[in-house]
Amino acid sequence: MFKICSKRRLNSNVTLIDVEAPAVAKKAKAGQFIILRTDEYGERVPFTIAGCDREAGTVQVIYQVVGKTTMQLDTLEEGDCLADFAGPLGKPTEIEGLNRVAVVGGGVGCAIAMPVAKALHDQGASVDIIAGFRSRDIVILEEEMRGMCDNYYLMTDDGTAGEHGFTTTKLQQLLEAGEKYDCVIAIGPVIMMKFIVATAKPFEVPTMVSLNPIMIDGTGMCGCCRVSINGEMKFACVDGPDFDGYSVDFDELIRRNSYYKEQEEHGKEHICNLTGGVRHA
Repeated sequence: MFKICSKRRLNSNVTLIDVEAPAVAKKAKAGQFIILRTDEYGERVPFTIAGCDREAGTVQVIYQVVGKTTMQLDTLEEGDCLADFAGPLGKPTEIEGLNRVAVVGGGVGCAIAMPVAKALHDQGASVDIIAGFRSRDIVILEEEMRGMCDNYYLMTDDGTAGEHGFTTTKLQQLLEAGEKYDCVIAIGPVIMMKFIVATAKPFEVPTMVSLNPIMIDGTGMCGCCRVSINGEMKFACVDGPDFDGYSVDFDELIRRNSYYKEQEEHGKEHICNLTGGVRHA
């Protein structure tokens, strides 16, 4: 059993928990993930590791309530226990040798972008963070992310916080102004990552994305998390989750992620303003 040591609301629908898992905390690196079950009858659900305290033996997970399991997870409080907490899984984000990086996070993807930005900052890299949200009321982790970068750019679709525009808007501005990045690392909704890659491509900036296909076992056995990279089948759980953005078949990934949309939908669906038509639960 894995005890929830602390629980903190980041906004009305997103929560951070610290879970007692010393073995995971000892080996976890930025970009890796865990798979948990709330109880012995629960489904296996992957979450990216948002941070860890090796001395305390705790691992941070940030989740958004979007379906049955996250609803069950949200009923647990400090002192309650999870049945399973397996990890760390996946390959760590490759940051060695990067000196100037733009880290782009969209919505809850900022929870995944944060540990990557911190790891880069800790190794002495110059980091610009571009964080995008629909509006002020769902902004998360602003204070934490400001402390692990040289420049923090907050973008909102409606202009209620930071600058009015999308993450692509700011990246385009920075690149046109002559910023020279060793790499752009984009983490967020698939459609956002697709357009970040399209924005960076004319400037020939290497771009890495963290993919989020449907996943079950996290070991490559089930095959559910397969993605097409340069026309070859890869498994996000063991070959990723990070991949070269220029090599990803984003349209196929969007179709696969939408396969169980009807079963997964919870609450009001969101129409992504980047396209005006692609919907995300």
